[in-house]
Order: sequence, then structure tokens, then C-alpha cells
Amino acid sequence: MDLGLEGDNLWWYNLRTQKVEQGPGDPNSERMGPYATQAEAETALDRAHERSRVWDAQDDD
Repeated sequence: MDLGLEGDNLWWYNLRTQKVEQGPGDPNSERMGPYATQAEAETALDRAHERSRVWDAQDDD
């Protein structure tokens, strides 16, 4: 995914710490992202849950 930003400017949601971080941090296997903004990273888990809910509903159809 090319967000047009350099790695140190990208935001991540850390699954281990459950906190948003910018730039290098835990391995990507421990994080969701990258995101262009802090706000996007802060809502990463909510968006993932919503996508899962939609996919589950599609499976039920």
C-alpha cells in the first residue's frame, strides 16, 4: 500500500499495547496499518470489527 508518505510519518495501531504509534515500533505482525493519520489508526480496530460483521452477515446470506 503506497500512501505517499515515508515510513516515519505513518501511523499504526499496536495490537500488543492497544495504543497508536508513529514510525518504527513493534514488528508489523503486532500492528495494524500503516495509516496516513493518527485518527485513522485510532479507529483501526473499530473498522476491522465492522468489516468482520459485514462479512459474517454476507456469509449468512
